[in-house]
This record gives sequence, C-alpha cells and structure tokens, in this order.
Amino acid sequence: MGFRYSVVLSTQVSSFDAVAFTGDFEANVADIAQMGYDGVELAIRDPRLVNADAIQRVVGAHGLGVPAIGTGQAWVEERLSFTDPDPDIRHRAVERVKSHLPLAKELGAVVIIGLLRGIVRPGVSQEQAESWLVGALRECAEEASRLGVRFALEPINRYETTLVNNVAQGLELVDKVGSESFGLLLDTFHMNIEEPSIEDSIRTAGDRIFHFHVADSNRWYPGAGHLDFGAILRALADTGYQGYVSGEFLPLPDARTAAMKGIEYLKSVEASIFVTE
Repeated sequence: MGFRYSVVLSTQVSSFDAVAFTGDFEANVADIAQMGYDGVELAIRDPRLVNADAIQRVVGAHGLGVPAIGTGQAWVEERLSFTDPDPDIRHRAVERVKSHLPLAKELGAVVIIGLLRGIVRPGVSQEQAESWLVGALRECAEEASRLGVRFALEPINRYETTLVNNVAQGLELVDKVGSESFGLLLDTFHMNIEEPSIEDSIRTAGDRIFHFHVADSNRWYPGAGHLDFGAILRALADTGYQGYVSGEFLPLPDARTAAMKGIEYLKSVEASIFVTE
C-alpha cells in the first residue's frame, strides 16, 4: 500500500508556530504540489473570511486534495473554546465549528478540533469542563451527521491542556459523544509525550482514526528527531487507515526546507517498509 501525504497550509497569517506555510496561497499550493505532496491541510480561522470557490480552483488546478480543515486559529487568535466559563464564548465556538462543515463537505475534508476544545479555566472543575466538551461535541456531531461530514478531536499533550491528552481518553470521549461522524486525529508529536507505545495506541484507535499528523519528537519535520516512523507507518497501515499522513511541524530551518525534507524522509521510510515481500 502507499500513503497520501499533505502538509498544513494557512489561508491567512497565523501566530501559531506549527504551520509550515503562510502567505501567498496560490504560490504555496504550487510549491507544495511540486514537492510531491498529494494534498494541503487548510488552517482556516473563519470560513467566512475565505473564498471557497477560489480555494477549490487553486487546489484542484494542481491536482491536490484537501484532507482536513484545522480550526485552531479560532483559539489562538480569538480564544474561542468549548469549555470557556462564558456561555456566549462556548456558543460561538460551537457555531464556528458548524460554519466549517459546509466547506468541509464541498472539499471532502475532516474538520479538526484541536485546542478549540479549550483548557480548564480557573474556577472551573475538570468535571464541568468535560461536561461542556461532551455537550458541544454532541451538538457539532448532530450537524456533521446531517451533512455527512466527519470531524475529529486531537489528543494534545498535558502541557497544553488537561482535556483529552491521550488515545485512551480520546476513545472514551468518542464513546460518550456516540456519533459515527466523530473520531480522532492522532499526532506523533503529542503521542511521543503521552503514549507508552505510539504503535500500540495507533492500533488501539483503529478505525476511529479520521486524520493523522506527523512531526518528529522535537516538532521538527519527520527525520529531524528520534521517532521511529517505520514502526509508526507500519502500525497505521495495520489499522487499514485510508486517509492522508499530514505534516504539522515547525517551519524550521524554513518552511520549504522542512516540507521538502519531511516528504522525502517519509517516502523513503515508506519504500523501505512496504517493499514487496
């Protein structure tokens, strides 16, 4: 088998570090296609601020897919979240996710819930935050199911939030939400911190993996740290995963070099583990 590869591309300037490309959208898409990527994962703060037709035209002209839409900029730039003590902010966060779903349907993309889920704010109990999170996800799932769109929550390491740090907690949340439209996004950078075995956790998540992020142990491009991507890709293949392997890593030493080295390394690893037996 062979994986399809994508890399994160922001549709607007972002203060989030782990976005490989920002700036001239069309030039970046052309560059990403030239490197050999199969798709672009779009980081979109607010779908009202982008031209969906233009995005489809540019991406399609270069033969790329859009496997996922990242919503993290709504947290970074606006501090919207599902677990804020302010009910208006929680409502706006849910509505923002819902607003991404029609575009995701057009593009065939998964909508990502990263830090938009929020953190446990002072004065709020873990239990209360978790209750708000489940309620928000159920509301989003109802609309996603109606539109036939999938969305996925990313377990994020303990230093960024206490809400869903690992695969076991993620699968428990999937069960609580109880919707076929809702699954997980796994990220090797966070898994390296939280999972006793990255490969075992991938296999445990199985068909609930809706999207997959790669970055090395230092959050640089794959190949720049110490993760065993041969074992990781083999485990992902064992689950029957049919989606993209998407690079979300620091743009170091610069965005283009990181993206180029990342895909070259991943393809070389894939070639070594999927040789004809």
